[in-house]
Amino acid sequence: MKRLIVVLTILTLSFQSTKAQLFTKEKIKNLENFDQKRWSWGYFLGFNNYDFKFNYKEHPTEDLIVKKNVGFNVGLIGNLRINDYMDLRLEPGVLFVNREITFPEIPEDNLREVKSTYVHIPLLMKFSTKRLNNFKPFVVGGVSTSINLSSNEKNPDDNSAGEFRMNSKTYYYEIGFGVDLYMFFFKFTPSIRGVFAINDELKRDIDPNSPYTGNIDQMSSRGVFINFTFQ
Repeated sequence: MKRLIVVLTILTLSFQSTKAQLFTKEKIKNLENFDQKRWSWGYFLGFNNYDFKFNYKEHPTEDLIVKKNVGFNVGLIGNLRINDYMDLRLEPGVLFVNREITFPEIPEDNLREVKSTYVHIPLLMKFSTKRLNNFKPFVVGGVSTSINLSSNEKNPDDNSAGEFRMNSKTYYYEIGFGVDLYMFFFKFTPSIRGVFAINDELKRDIDPNSPYTGNIDQMSSRGVFINFTFQ
């Protein structure tokens, strides 16, 4: 009986010690002074999923249908530390986006493939929590602009010749969240961000009564980014 009591006592103490190490003991911090740098640099890779939001002059019998496809993001990061909880970030990149618009009220030739290559330049404010061992959650928000290199804005042909046209410059607001993970040699950051255009991107057809563009009051992009950052 005494031996059993001793064994149970040892097991209880061992469990309490293990529990303390797993849940209360502070781990060794990787890159402990990384966030103390005034400036830091990096790059990101990721994916996007873009949609269009349409406002109509008169609501149609059937809404336009947008098929969304997964695109690719790549770019650079410049980070300016303001204090322990705030950073100002510039993230210029290139986005490859592919969407398809179906005009259901047009009986023939009613599909337009919209391929866009955006040079995207966001200026963001990052708000972080206190670092917890080797991770630090954050939220981010800001404004951005982009130049659509595939806009067809200056193309004299319009939808009557099968060419869907967009304005080349777009302005957005952005909001998202993520977590900084401090690895042994670098900081890895997965994040999710929503982007919402605030201006009209549609380049209208020459004919003001065009069945493609005549009833559209505003067409604006909106999308989701999933980015993986390395610093």
